[in-house]
Amino acid sequence: MNDRTMTFSIGDQTEQQIRNILITVYDALKEKGYNPINQIVGYILSEDPTYITTHNNARNLIRKIDRDTLLQSLVKYYINS
Repeated sequence: MNDRTMTFSIGDQTEQQIRNILITVYDALKEKGYNPINQIVGYILSEDPTYITTHNNARNLIRKIDRDTLLQSLVKYYINS
């Protein structure tokens, strides 16, 4: 039996890269008339890219962020605010 605690670390993406992608995705969703927060949350919960519009390449951009990395960044931001 292994009593070691598992550790988790995020990928190579910086917080600024993640922020830039999220802002771009948010803006694209807003431009298309969607509620950006609801759509992004839907994507995070399901990892279904169809929650994100293809407008301004937003769907491809959000898929560049690992979902675990995205969640970790959001929690870190919330805790540090």
